Amino acid sequence: MGNQVEKLTHLSYKEVPTADPTGVDRDDGPRIGVSYIFSNDDEDVEPQPPPQGLDGGGGCLPDGGDGPALPPPQPYDPRLHEVECSVFYRDECIYQKSFAPGSAALSTYTPENLLNKCRPGDLVEFVSQAQYPHWAVYVGNFQVVHLHRLEVSNSFLTDASQGRRGRVVNDLYRYKPLSPSAVVRNALAQVGAKERELSWRNSESFAAWCRYGKREFKIGGELRIGKQPYRLQIQLSAQRSHTLEFQSLEDLIMEKRRNDQIGRSAVLQELATHLHPAEPDEGDGDAARTTPPLGRPPASGREEEDPEAVVH
Repeated sequence: MGNQVEKLTHLSYKEVPTADPTGVDRDDGPRIGVSYIFSNDDEDVEPQPPPQGLDGGGGCLPDGGDGPALPPPQPYDPRLHEVECSVFYRDECIYQKSFAPGSAALSTYTPENLLNKCRPGDLVEFVSQAQYPHWAVYVGNFQVVHLHRLEVSNSFLTDASQGRRGRVVNDLYRYKPLSPSAVVRNALAQVGAKERELSWRNSESFAAWCRYGKREFKIGGELRIGKQPYRLQIQLSAQRSHTLEFQSLEDLIMEKRRNDQIGRSAVLQELATHLHPAEPDEGDGDAARTTPPLGRPPASGREEEDPEAVVH
C-alpha cells in the first residue's frame, strides 16, 4: 500500500472509539486513540498573521479608515493555547509538557532572540495560536533543517519561524539523545528528501528522529497489533486528567499535535461533551473521578481517585 489512502482523522472525541458509547468503559479498559494511517497533519497551511498597526505595533484602523482601532494582539501564552500532557510507553514516561512555575515550556522567544539560545543539535519548536507546532533541528550558522511542505529543507531559523515565537525543546522527550554532531549529521543527510522519499508524517517526528534516532518516530516504525502500549494523559485540571491509548507513537504524536492546533479550550470542551453528555444523578457510580497528576502513569483509562488530592 502506498500513500494513496485517504487521510483518516476525527473531528471530535465523539468519534474516538470506546468500549461504551457514553465514554465510560465498564470493564475498566482505557479509551482507544485514533489510528492515523498514511496521513499527514495540516501544518503546511499558510499562517494567518495577526492584525498589525500601520506602524507594525498596537491597534490598526480597518481598511485604513477613521473608525475605532482594533485591539492589539494578545501575547502568546502556552497555558491558554496548548495542552498540558504526558506520554507513557507502558509505565515509562517518555514525554512531558508541564506548565508548572519555572517550566521551560512557558518561555517563548522571538526568532531573533531564540538564535542566542540555540546550539547545534538543539530541537526548536515554533508555536502560534490555532496552528500546528512546527519543529526544526538547529544545525548552526543561524540555520535549521526541518520538514516543511513535504520536503526536508535547510533554512535560516528566522525564515523557518514564519514570524512565530519559538523555544528550545530538548527536554520534552525523555529518550537519551545522540551527540550534537550526530543529530546535525542526521538532519543534513535528509535535506532534499521529499514526498514518497519521506519516512515521517510531520516536522516533530522528523526532528525527534534526528535527535534520538528511534525508529518509532518513522512511518510504520511499529506494528499496530495487540495491546495499545502508548498512553496520552491529558491534564484537565490540577487534579484531573484523561487518558487515551494508541498502538504507535506516531499515531499518538498526530493526536497530540491536533490538540495543540485546535487549542486547549476546544480539547477540554470535546472531552467534557463526550465524557459527560448529561449531569449524573446523585450517587451515580459512573460520575467522573480524579486521576493521578500529570507525569504519573494512570492505572487505567478511567478517572480514579487521587490519594494526594486535597478536598476542601
